[in-house]
Amino acid sequence: MRMIRILFLVVSILFSSSNALTQDFCVADVKAVDTPAGYPCKNPAHVTAEDFVFDGLKMSGNTTNIISAAVTPAFVAQFPGLNGLGLSMARLDLAPKGVIPFHTHPGASEILVVLRGAITAGFVSSANSVYVKTLRKGEVMVFPQGLLHFQLNTGKSHANAFVSFNSPNPGLQILDFALFANNLPSSLVGATTFLDLAQIKKLKGVLGGSG
Repeated sequence: MRMIRILFLVVSILFSSSNALTQDFCVADVKAVDTPAGYPCKNPAHVTAEDFVFDGLKMSGNTTNIISAAVTPAFVAQFPGLNGLGLSMARLDLAPKGVIPFHTHPGASEILVVLRGAITAGFVSSANSVYVKTLRKGEVMVFPQGLLHFQLNTGKSHANAFVSFNSPNPGLQILDFALFANNLPSSLVGATTFLDLAQIKKLKGVLGGSG
């Protein structure tokens, strides 16, 4: 009986503390510095309905670039009302043969919903197992947090999709850019990837790297 009373007291304290710390929202003050804990809260007196609305996903992104694709983010930096809510979105636009290269989101899992066209998507597990599927309108695929994944337009027309994340700031690292768009010496890239030095220098030239 005494143990039950102690457990009841502990649970009561936990719930009362949790409720005391709960607030409806914490709209990001994006003029302040972002931290691992997120942005500080905007003064509630200055919060408006516009903080909870984002219209950037209604327009197609510009796909006239090296990957023939565009990503339009609706992360906390663009959409301050997401701060602290554990979610965000983005829009993908891919011209024919357009590709979102192998990349990871260190801070979130991702779910993709195809709106138009045919998108071949896949990811590689930490055991190097590969999971690939060609998705069409209305089909959905999930990409677990931190795993390398990609999307490729394998249809003959423009394709687009919405993706959502379980973080207001999922993070992004694109493998090709991590390897070839910086000043890491080409000799080190070659030694760690087994790629030909001439090919490495060519890719660095294309992606703006040096070394």
